[in-house]
Amino acid sequence: MSMITNRKDLDFLLYDVVDIVALSETPRYAAYDRSSVSAMLDAAQAIAETVYLPCAVDVDAAEPQFVNGTAVTHPAVKPALEAYADAGFFAAGFDEKDGGLQMPTTVLTAVNGMFSCANLSIHNYATLTIAAAHVLVAFGSPEQRSTFVPPMLDGRWFGTMCLSETQAGSSLSDIRTRAAPIAGNRFAITGTKMWISGGDQDITENIVHLVLARLPDSPAGVKGLSLFIVPKFRIDDLGRPVVFNNVTLAGLNHKLGNRGTTNTLLNFGEAGTSEGWMVGEPNQGLKYMFHMMNEARIAIGHGACMLGLAGFLYSLDYARTRTQGRLPSMKDPISPQVPIIQHADVRRLLLAQKAAVEGGMALVLYCASLVDAATVCESETDRRDLALLLDLLTPVAKSWPSEFCLEANKHAIQILGGYGYARDYPTERFYRDNRLNPIHEGTHAIHGLDILGRKVRIQDGAALEIFALRLRETIAAAAEHISLIDFARGLEAALDALVATTEKVLAAKNIDLQLANATLYLDAFGHISVGWLWLKQGLAATRLLACQSPDTAFLVGKLQTMRYFHTFELPRAANLLSVVASLDDTSLGMQVDSFTGA
Repeated sequence: MSMITNRKDLDFLLYDVVDIVALSETPRYAAYDRSSVSAMLDAAQAIAETVYLPCAVDVDAAEPQFVNGTAVTHPAVKPALEAYADAGFFAAGFDEKDGGLQMPTTVLTAVNGMFSCANLSIHNYATLTIAAAHVLVAFGSPEQRSTFVPPMLDGRWFGTMCLSETQAGSSLSDIRTRAAPIAGNRFAITGTKMWISGGDQDITENIVHLVLARLPDSPAGVKGLSLFIVPKFRIDDLGRPVVFNNVTLAGLNHKLGNRGTTNTLLNFGEAGTSEGWMVGEPNQGLKYMFHMMNEARIAIGHGACMLGLAGFLYSLDYARTRTQGRLPSMKDPISPQVPIIQHADVRRLLLAQKAAVEGGMALVLYCASLVDAATVCESETDRRDLALLLDLLTPVAKSWPSEFCLEANKHAIQILGGYGYARDYPTERFYRDNRLNPIHEGTHAIHGLDILGRKVRIQDGAALEIFALRLRETIAAAAEHISLIDFARGLEAALDALVATTEKVLAAKNIDLQLANATLYLDAFGHISVGWLWLKQGLAATRLLACQSPDTAFLVGKLQTMRYFHTFELPRAANLLSVVASLDDTSLGMQVDSFTGA
């Protein structure tokens, strides 16, 4: 039994739920038929299991150290990332013209999931680099692309995103980092950036920082942010990193989890000039950076799913072998103890994990499939609709797994009992690593404000209309099967409540009151989205069983988990939405001095 993947489930999601076979029928992705995809997954699994996984405990235990102004990482990190690079995975998702393998985003997401599950601390470096390279391909000048992208796709240079500052945090309007013109497109960058993952390390010969900063005449707020490439080392005419660019490591942040990924405080321009090159147009930096942030947000959600999967697989294996206690019907105290998986509540905890993990994975892979569909789509209208749907679902794909796959990790600890808290077992590490994800790339509350404050309002609610249409199509298809009718009706009722709640909230006059319970709205939206994708899985399983698939136990397990989610989890959406629709002001109305009475 693999501890980093369930290939049967991955195949089911890829081929029976999001249907990547259709992609291989397009000219762009013709090389990615089922056999080639399987070979890619095999290669990824082999590297993840033999290189990434064995060092996970040691990398967590031996955090990066600040030595002579440089971050020194565990010696296993560099060879692991070199193995990833040698397999071509840094470049895999890029167009052939940019030096890539033109792999579908859906397939690459599945590939990267194995690395995330095996050792997220190491894989974070690759995720950030790939996202930064995508920004440069999309918005960089030809010279910038030719200088910076090839070594990033080779895995020789890594990338970061530098947004947060100590005084600003998530409030990007308050960024103070400055960019003063030097000559041409060169600027002197001065300022401090905080919480920069991968901001310094001893793995690669250069680091490409993408930095948000303000020009001298820029307007206030986020509209005055521009984006700059600021490498750790300046580049000579031959493309070699030769001169230190005065990007100074001021300190390392020591985190609860993801300990193998350096997290840094960086000073730009403190010890000399930090030269930067502007990407694209002035004052468009946040727009460009969102290209990276949205990719990173889906990756965060996927990483949360994979950490949830790691906990599920481990606790499932433990529950099958650990004997303790007897069933209530077994009255004889000298009868043999039973494996704890025989106890109903342990099965409930395992079902809760499976429902969250496989539901979250379906959501992330569905979002990835929207990227692929838009890439090959010939209709401008359809492409616009796909983009709107992806934009709507991005905060959900980031946030829902980050909250509820973390909950799955809590259940894994519970199944192990006292052992679950001990560092001799990995479940406490999975929880620690996953606990960062509700904060990474925007806190849970920020994404609630995003979806209710912006996303459902785009083009007079066009994105929500597209979402509702997709759900109603699945509901109609499921209603044709007597075994799925009740689940279809339950999802339809939840969707109706979502639409009605959205309309009522948006009609309110007071914007503060509208958004007072936006986080509850986000959770409800996520439960309905995952409930939809569980119904899609149930529909696929029902069809396969009707075709006498030999995977009976697996498919029955899918249907039982769909039943669990729709019985135990989906009803929570109605309760959350009732509070949101009431425009309840309990939290908003709490006076600051009333928390302690002083």
